[in-house]
Amino acid sequence: MTETTGSTATPESGNPEGADGADDTAAADAKLSRRERRRANKAAGGEGGKKSGKRAKKGLFARIAIFYRQIIAELRKVVWPTRNELMQYTTVVVVFVIVMMLLVAGLDWGFSKISFWVFG
Repeated sequence: MTETTGSTATPESGNPEGADGADDTAAADAKLSRRERRRANKAAGGEGGKKSGKRAKKGLFARIAIFYRQIIAELRKVVWPTRNELMQYTTVVVVFVIVMMLLVAGLDWGFSKISFWVFG
């Protein structure tokens, strides 16, 4: 069994020493604090060390190029409406806006008449 950083498998939590094929290094690591294990792992070139491969930090222009490639890939996934669908959607929106304007204007006119009647 290999010990991972931040593992909660300890002898107190029901995983006795030597169980599941645990070797002596796992028992020695259990005595170290999490910070000490992390420092030892980093010094050995493990997690937290210099990144390589896909995780390596890329240059500014490489990151910008990836960003634009991802934008183009997302735009290719978009289902663009046909001209007829676009005209239909636009008509529905314009009619809805006109109806809402008439409703608000009617309420405004009605409340103004009521306020003049009440307050004179």
